[in-house]
Amino acid sequence: MTSIILLSVFGIVNLFVGFLKSKKILLPLALLFLIIVFGTNLLGWNNTQTYFNNMLTIDNYAVAFTGIMVLTTLFILPFSQRYIDAEDDNLAEYYSLLLFSLVGAIMMVAYENMIMLFIGIEIISIAMYVLAGSNKRSLRSNEAALKYFLMGSFFTGVLLFGIVLIYGATGTFNIAEISAANVMADGTTNTMFTLGLLILVIGISFKIAAAPFHFWTPDVYEGTPTLFTMFMATVVKTAGVAAFYKLMHAAFGASFTAWFPTLIAITVLTLIVGNIGAVIQTSVKRMLAYSSISHAGYLLMTLVAFNELSQSAIFFYSLAYAVASVMSFGVLKLVSDERKDETFTAFNGLGKTNPLLAFVMTVSMLSLAGIPLTAGFFGKFFVFSAVVATGNLMWLVVLAVILAAVGIYYYFKVVIAMYLQPAGENTKVPVSGFATLVLIICTVLTILFGLAPGLVSNIL
Repeated sequence: MTSIILLSVFGIVNLFVGFLKSKKILLPLALLFLIIVFGTNLLGWNNTQTYFNNMLTIDNYAVAFTGIMVLTTLFILPFSQRYIDAEDDNLAEYYSLLLFSLVGAIMMVAYENMIMLFIGIEIISIAMYVLAGSNKRSLRSNEAALKYFLMGSFFTGVLLFGIVLIYGATGTFNIAEISAANVMADGTTNTMFTLGLLILVIGISFKIAAAPFHFWTPDVYEGTPTLFTMFMATVVKTAGVAAFYKLMHAAFGASFTAWFPTLIAITVLTLIVGNIGAVIQTSVKRMLAYSSISHAGYLLMTLVAFNELSQSAIFFYSLAYAVASVMSFGVLKLVSDERKDETFTAFNGLGKTNPLLAFVMTVSMLSLAGIPLTAGFFGKFFVFSAVVATGNLMWLVVLAVILAAVGIYYYFKVVIAMYLQPAGENTKVPVSGFATLVLIICTVLTILFGLAPGLVSNIL
């Protein structure tokens, strides 16, 4: 709860600091705010507290995922150096919207009441609608914002309709009380309850870009300024998956047989669409967008498994994916800003012009592909282990492994361009000190967690 209050206050303070003539103080100040929030959040470990008549619960689950999201945002902000150099008048507003969206993200992992879940989703969504269209001079950015807003608003209505049906069937919004009330006296499941549950699954599937509700993702990711795409692909997805798992586990665990067929169909379709869609892309940004869809599929596999290994698998995979995505989108932003190109050819010769950037991008691609000695390998390993433990879903693991092999193909297209293609007219890409530090830290973490996953895998 302290983290929510601090982020709200810091967001407002940041707006007032934006009135200063110099914008250079904004980035260090925002980073300081996030460090304070990260440290304060850790104080909640093993100290479960409930608030607002049991609408929010700050427990180890909420603290762990809040830590991932705050740390990821801390890594993302240094890539806003271009806005600082350009003396962008809206920089303070950008930072404040990111801080406010973190408030919604924390609500999404700490809720005990579906109304609080809805409020959290809306807080983070409204901020993202604005940031998606923040480049007002770009037609792509305007299109992305409009598409995201229209699709997001529609599926928000779908989500709310599902919540209403659940309330109509159980008479409560509290997820613990829903769990106790979801089976009728004769042992059959309430039809209204089942319908509301399936509609809820559809609504949240849109928020995490799961197929077939993914159709907005490539266009929105491509049109949104890369800094905010990075936030959408990491923080927003982490919050959505963590909220999804908590909802299924705490409220609908007893109704597993009712939602399992729907969720496994969504999972399989998400894996196929994400990986196959990424293969045919010529834009690295669109490739990463489809990659994000595929990773939603791997995360959904833990919900399908739904056992004692699922929670720790989601946590480790989310952490590994977030760090690798910051690296990949960060390098993409630096390269595209300098070379005005987001295709694979923009990375030609990067291994010669910028060896550090090329190495960081290579490690991120290896991690996203799930290659050994990176955090991404153990992320997939823990997910597959959870599914194997069910005993009857080996076919899903086989399918996921085959599609992971497909992923290696499109991730390595970037590596081939960097090391095997001539640089041509491509020049060296300038990198700020802050961004360099973040890329090095993320690279070290990716390799460290790939060598010693036990450092964080047993936290939950």
